[in-house]
Order: sequence, then C-alpha cells, then structure tokens
Amino acid sequence: MIDRIFSAALTFGLLIAGTLAIGAAMFGLDRRSVATHAAAAHVRVVQLEPVVITAKRLAPPAKLARTESTEPAASRVE
Repeated sequence: MIDRIFSAALTFGLLIAGTLAIGAAMFGLDRRSVATHAAAAHVRVVQLEPVVITAKRLAPPAKLARTESTEPAASRVE
C-alpha cells in the first residue's frame, strides 16, 4: 500500500517540477538563459607578447639498464 502512495506522490512531484521547469524556460526565468546573455556581452581580448623557451637536455642522473649484446632479447632493444 505504501509503495502505491509513494509512487503516486513521486509521479505528481515530477509532474509539478517539469511544469515549473518548462514554465521558467518559456518566461525566461531560468539561470541558463541569463548566463547565455552574459556570455554574448563584449569581451576585451588581450594578446600577450610571444615567449621564447630555450632549454638544454641534461644527462640522466643515474645509469640506465642496458641489455648485453649476447642476450637473445638484445636484437629487439634499441
């Protein structure tokens, strides 16, 4: 019995919420339309000076593992 009452109340609540959401969108009361109008406003664009990055690759701090040429897997390692 309680599940039928809950189901009916949930359906009625969703019907009311959907009606209010559609009505707000029709009359322009939703916040998304306000954000859309604010995004359409003129925005000042500033261009920064170009930056030149110079770098030097450092040697690795530790020795890396290498395979010996006598190992069978050595032919696949580059």
